[in-house]
Amino acid sequence: QVQLVESGGGLVQPGGSLRLTCAASGRAFNMYAMGWFRQVPGKERECVSVIARNAGNRYYPDSVTGRFTISRDNAKNTVYLQMNSLKPEDTAVYYCAARATPSETRTFVRRSDYDYWGQGTQVTVSS
Repeated sequence: QVQLVESGGGLVQPGGSLRLTCAASGRAFNMYAMGWFRQVPGKERECVSVIARNAGNRYYPDSVTGRFTISRDNAKNTVYLQMNSLKPEDTAVYYCAARATPSETRTFVRRSDYDYWGQGTQVTVSS
């Protein structure tokens, strides 16, 4: 079991940066793959990053590659999403997600891959 709380969202100008934080509570955090998703009204929830249990593998879709960086600190039960060069189309509610996975055989990029979700944090990029 794990509980997730996101923070760090806000209003930023195009080209600016934000760092989102996901704080997890529960046991065996280092056995969870972690992901960040975003969603806007009328659109499906979109995976923007995934990090493996030991941080050895990371995933980014083309829309954010080179601008977003995911990291985790298992000692602190925390994952981060550093977002640079933000664009208006990055505006969305961002969600942290966790999947219990004692072993990893693939990258988990689907909403249905995840067992636990945070409440979301709003990111608005506006000039």
